[in-house]
Amino acid sequence: MKTFINDDFLLQSEFAKKLYHNFAKDLPIIDYHNHLSPKDIATNHVFENCSQVWLAGDHYKWRAMRALGINERFITGNASDKEKFMAWAGAVPYTLRNPLYHWTHLELSRYFGVEELLTSKNAAAIYEHTNSLLAKPSHSTVGLLQQQQVELLCTTDDPIDSLEHHKNIASQKQSPQTLPTFRPDKAFGVHDTVSYNAYLTQLERVVGYPIASYDVLMTALEERVEYFHEHGCRLADYGLEQLYFSASSDFKCDTLFQNLKSGKSLTTAEVHYFAGTTMLQLSKMYHKRGWTQQFHLGAIRNNNKRLLAQLGPDTGFDSIGDFSHAVQISNYLNELDSTDQLAKTIIYNLNPADNEMIATMVGNFNDGTIRGKVQYGAAWWFLDQKDGMEKQLNTLSSLGMLSTFVGMLTDSRSFLSFPRHEYFRRILCNLIGNDVVHGELPADEQWLGKIVSDICYHNAVEYFAFAKA
Repeated sequence: MKTFINDDFLLQSEFAKKLYHNFAKDLPIIDYHNHLSPKDIATNHVFENCSQVWLAGDHYKWRAMRALGINERFITGNASDKEKFMAWAGAVPYTLRNPLYHWTHLELSRYFGVEELLTSKNAAAIYEHTNSLLAKPSHSTVGLLQQQQVELLCTTDDPIDSLEHHKNIASQKQSPQTLPTFRPDKAFGVHDTVSYNAYLTQLERVVGYPIASYDVLMTALEERVEYFHEHGCRLADYGLEQLYFSASSDFKCDTLFQNLKSGKSLTTAEVHYFAGTTMLQLSKMYHKRGWTQQFHLGAIRNNNKRLLAQLGPDTGFDSIGDFSHAVQISNYLNELDSTDQLAKTIIYNLNPADNEMIATMVGNFNDGTIRGKVQYGAAWWFLDQKDGMEKQLNTLSSLGMLSTFVGMLTDSRSFLSFPRHEYFRRILCNLIGNDVVHGELPADEQWLGKIVSDICYHNAVEYFAFAKA
């Protein structure tokens, strides 16, 4: 059966169609947060088959397959790549109304020209077709990115990373421009003393000297911030249950650090104090360099301990948490703002119950110095689907400034995920188009088209101010 993905997919009015086709469709992509492998980009990796580029590492698909009763052998197990593809193809028709159904057919269409609905009946032919294209230069990692007009992307990188692959990419002077993002979560992840000390050993190896005190730890981290900055980094990123802040004077970070070095475990209060204090010091480093800091808040990870032991982390057993955020975010941002050291900030929530809270909280710290300085981030992870995007856009519109929004990102490990930008752009244009149809906005195609193009591309260019390659 022919796919339902057509030129006007998700566009429910003539005005929405005009906005999308005239102002959004052909804009380049700035993907300012993803988890792509810089090594694969630097080496222009060629995937052997569609399963390797499409199914490996995709916990969205894995969760769906498990829910449908598909054996783990065909998900992360030892089945052949073709068997895994066939298993996924058989699952696809049953994912209707899940975003996977839309994404699957968008990706098949945009990268491989497949205009049929994927089923077990045509799976073998589609597998062979996609594999034949993946062998061509147009479908190497760089080719796949260029197909989608990806102009710039930011990977997610630990402070100890040498950035050798980013250096190689820069030396090749080919598109897309690929920049690192500073992800220092392990530098203050002191809930596990053994793991933390192992990480400190790695950091010491990188900076070339022993880290014997908390002050030296801060010196080492600032050296790494500067190193990242020299290689084009302009963003930091965190993935946290909550934003940590403690005004307690009962603790001293160096005392806690020495306890950690001697192998002692910290209490929960001590862990939060150490993490919050370290993050505040890092935030000041970002402000000094004009960076943007991103906080992804609210995931509860590794819920299934049995399968975590079997398969490891990041295999599809995380979910939305119900943490309390408002006071901590307010205190954290206020601490930085009080000394005028609050960097550009984007906050993403995973629990939709927090939409309105986040949207109003960021408004407290916009001070007129930078357009959209503190932002309510794009719909993230479990929310980056049609309903979640619409709710995020509606909340931002109602309680903040949609016109300053820096737009969508993939947050993905897949080189086939970039039609998510198209998905977002269609949803955005449809929302605004519906407002025009209902008489809630003027039918000013040029003005509304400018707002759309700003959100999809130009706001990000201005906000992040990446150095040109």
